[in-house]
Amino acid sequence: MSSARELDVGLGLLDHQLVDCKGRRCGNVDDLEVEGLRDGQPRVTAILVGPPVWKGRGWLGRLAAFIAPGGTVRVPWEEVERIDAAVHLRKTARELRLGRGDDRARRWVEWIPGS
Repeated sequence: MSSARELDVGLGLLDHQLVDCKGRRCGNVDDLEVEGLRDGQPRVTAILVGPPVWKGRGWLGRLAAFIAPGGTVRVPWEEVERIDAAVHLRKTARELRLGRGDDRARRWVEWIPGS
């Protein structure tokens, strides 16, 4: 049986919604930075967010990365407050440089009822 501190990274983090300390949705977990694989003690050191990270997601990811503007944002693991249905962060999206893609998309979809 695993402890409460263990987490299946693939199921528990990738593609989950990021939520800042004010409750703002500010992106998704696109990839993880992991250290310690060689010494058998892997640990997540950062969450990676942004179009360049999508290149590792097959041809559709490469296409999306080519089309979408923006760079990779690295969120240090220490900024994670808790994980439940979403990954909750200790700081605001602005402080972590997150949510810019959501801001751009909001202009295109906010006129849709229920968006």
